Amino acid sequence: MKAFDLTDKVAIITGGGSGIGEQMCRVFAEAGAYVQLMEFNAEKGQAVADSISDQGGKVKFRSVDVSNQQQVQASCQEVFAETGRIDILINNAGISHIGKLHETSEADFDRIYQVNIKGVYNCMYGVIPFMMEQKNGVIINMGSVASMVGLPDRFAYSTSKGAVELMTYTVARDYLEYNIRCNSIAPARVHTPFVDNYLKQHYPGQEQEMYEQLSKTQPIGRMAKPVEIANLARYLCSDEASFLTGTNYPIDGGFVNLNT
Repeated sequence: MKAFDLTDKVAIITGGGSGIGEQMCRVFAEAGAYVQLMEFNAEKGQAVADSISDQGGKVKFRSVDVSNQQQVQASCQEVFAETGRIDILINNAGISHIGKLHETSEADFDRIYQVNIKGVYNCMYGVIPFMMEQKNGVIINMGSVASMVGLPDRFAYSTSKGAVELMTYTVARDYLEYNIRCNSIAPARVHTPFVDNYLKQHYPGQEQEMYEQLSKTQPIGRMAKPVEIANLARYLCSDEASFLTGTNYPIDGGFVNLNT
């Protein structure tokens, strides 16, 4: 048996159409899981699913808006009806916002809440009854170092990730008797299409210079690769991690503890 094997595990992964979520879908499929790729952008989600399928992975794309509880409930019910179980939930779907409190409108704050907080709640609410019934399950919530330190210009985003971290702890506590484990992962900067688009939009002509500056904010001297986050999630969802629950795991190149 290979290490961190996920063969035949049914894994719901939200926000699987790009970046960290896409790599999680690929890594989990390579580990043998039957990936249920949930994504708001249907074109991107289907493209990732088709690519995984072409490479021999087991995957099904589902068009889902995580902020819509009815959609999430229906999709989770479909997954269980088709597969007979839900072993893993990765709450990866999320959005960002840049701005201090006085620069954050009510619409900005509501938008962050709907996806980053309510979306995480909706997905856990959707899978918990099935995990309770089978008395087994693993939930990974994608947090951020923004829940651990005071990042500048990230008021709404940091608020949402703080909520995600505390939801993780309470769910881990409340469902111990059902053998449901719940952890969160807190990355620092990860090199995703979001970063490239941000630099292109805000620093045209200076993209490489600004990329290097942002990379150096991690003491290790670079941004994380999406596959590195995916590999940590794979371990936390595997049987080898069966003793791990109720913990937030920084994957940050030393950002939290080594910056001075």
